[in-house]
Formats: sequence, structure tokens, C-alpha cells
Amino acid sequence: MLELNKFWWMIKKELISLKRHPGRLISIIAFPIIMILLFGYGMGGEMTDLPIVVVSQSHGDLTDLTLDTIKDTETYHVVEVIDDVDEGKQRVESGEVKAAIILPDDYDKDSSQQKAVTLYLDSSDQMASQILESSTQGIFYRLSNVVASQTSVSTQDADIEPSIIHSLNNFKDDISLHINKIYGNIKYIDFLVPAVLGMTIMFSCMMGMGATIAGERETGELARLFMTPTSVSTVIGGKIAAKLLIELVRALILILMAIILFNVSIKGGILQTFIVLVIGALCFVSFGIFFSARTSTQEDYAQIVMPFSMPMMFVSGVFYPIETMPWILQKLAYIFPLTYLNDAMRGIMLKGQTLGDVWFDLVILIGFAILFFILGVKRFNRDV
Repeated sequence: MLELNKFWWMIKKELISLKRHPGRLISIIAFPIIMILLFGYGMGGEMTDLPIVVVSQSHGDLTDLTLDTIKDTETYHVVEVIDDVDEGKQRVESGEVKAAIILPDDYDKDSSQQKAVTLYLDSSDQMASQILESSTQGIFYRLSNVVASQTSVSTQDADIEPSIIHSLNNFKDDISLHINKIYGNIKYIDFLVPAVLGMTIMFSCMMGMGATIAGERETGELARLFMTPTSVSTVIGGKIAAKLLIELVRALILILMAIILFNVSIKGGILQTFIVLVIGALCFVSFGIFFSARTSTQEDYAQIVMPFSMPMMFVSGVFYPIETMPWILQKLAYIFPLTYLNDAMRGIMLKGQTLGDVWFDLVILIGFAILFFILGVKRFNRDV
């Protein structure tokens, strides 16, 4: 039979216990708010303002019309209009922009030759490249048929001045678009797997360190350890090394399973992919040390770390390109280490880049690892 008085006491006890753990209480309130904001505003938005450069080697009415049309299309954010083809391609290959639209030097000439426009496309970002490809095809299709319709070109945001229509008569059906995907045809699974590997390492390391530090503090194992003359840095360093060793094996298994199950090709090589994952693991192990330094139970740790780990997963471009998110989430993404791990993993696996090519991402990850380790040691609570 249910004893109502005692039943109520049990509820009261749990609520008082929650009140005594303010970190857990704040997390319980903040976590659903953060998640609903991310789902409501951050996911599934339209992809606009994708950074591109336009390489224009000609001058004239058609060139001006084309540039105005591209600039007024919401899909693009034209970083710069340049005249050097090699520079345009280099900017795409370095990841500075998503594509280069290259107008040939005979673009405005009245000739019988077809004018070959080139879309030099970074196809490693599968969703962004699809949007850019379809938008660019639509623009040049409309431009090449503008006179045939005898009306102004209807673009998303711009109209063609009637005064120059007569000058375009010679360009009817003369424009062709060549698409050069520099990394070939990338499927969504190819885009997804590198980031899923990074995300798996993140959760494994962060949750694992919660069990190692907060869990041992809860069971009293940490207290017995500190009865010996051992420094905090030695204890934490040893735990990081042990966890890292486990993650090395896990990273190797993840890579092999991705190859076997999904036939994922690793253009940059397994060894470089493995090294990037290890550096990522080091970063997130230190991240776990930082948060578990003062938590007394595993439940506290899980509640405190959740408002950081889940938003990090959503805004770091694991499932969708960062460009689909509102600008504030795009800025926020670059303070999370998972963004840099995803970027390095996709660079190695999809683009065939070397460790030297992704050095900036690796330096950021190592910097996070050192920062979290130092902060974790400084705020570590020995009083268990």
C-alpha cells in the first residue's frame, strides 16, 4: 500500500538534493531551452550567402548584367570580383570560398563561338555544392535565353534593364556552363562519415572522463588514491594517457568500420586520419577533465556537460553545413573545438589534404587541449 506521507517525503528529499547541486539545477533548466532554440532557428534553414569569387576577364553590357545578377542572388555572397583565373581556383582549393564563377575573355564578344563559363566548385561540401550548382545553372540558363523571351530576365532579386536587351541579341543560346567539381561527386554519406567519427570521439572522451574522475570521486576510489603522495597533475596526466590509449584503439576501429561498412574512401590516407582523431581525442579528454574537476557525482557531471556537448554537436556542422544556420550560430560554431576537428577530418578524408594543409585546425585543437588541461588541474578539487 502506498504511504502518501512518506511518498511526499521522498519527493521532497529529491528536490532538496537537487537544490544542493546548483550546477545540475541550472543545467536541467538551460538544456531544454538551448535545444529548442537550436532546433527552431538553427536547423533546416535555407542556404544563402555562400561565399564565392567571380573571375571576370571581359568588359561590356553582358558582363555587367551577369555580375549584377550574381550579386543580387541571395544564394551567393560575392567576396570579390577578380581577373586572375589561377587566384580564383586557389581560393576555392584553400577553402576560402565555395566556388569560383569564371567568365571567359570572349564573354562579351560578338562571335559565333559558344561562350564557356566555368563553375569551379568545392564539392566536398555536398549540400552547398548542390545549391551552388543548381543556382548557377538557373542564372546562366535565364541569361542565355533572355532575348528569346523578349522580356526582362526574371531573377530572384534583379531585373535586366530594357535598354541593353538589344545588345544581348547576339548572345542568344550562346552561353554554356561547365561545372568542374574539384573533389568529384561526393555523396551525403561521404560528407557525413568524417564528422560522425569526430562526434563519436567527442562523446566517448567527454563521457568517459566523467566516469573516470567524477565516478571515482563518488565511489571513494579517488580519495584512496590521494592518500598516497601523488600530485594532481600526475593523476590527471595518467588518466589522460590511459584514456587516450583506449581512444586510439577506438579511433582505429571506427576508421576500419567506416571503410568496410560504407566503402568510404580516405583520400588523405589512414595514418593522417588516425593522427587527426588522436589530436581530437586529446582535446576532448582535457575538456572532460575541466568539467569533472569539481563535480562530485557522475549524475552532476552528465547534467553539467550536456548543455555543452549537445549544442556543440548541432552547430559544428556534423549533419548540416554551418552555412545553413543563422549568422549568430555560424559565429558560435567557431568557438567549439568539434568544428575544427570536423574541418580537419573532411579535409583529410574528402579533399586528400595533408596534415600541413589542416595545420590551423590542429593548432586550435592542441591549444584547446592545453588550455583545458591547465584549467582542469588548477580547479581540481582534492577534497573528496
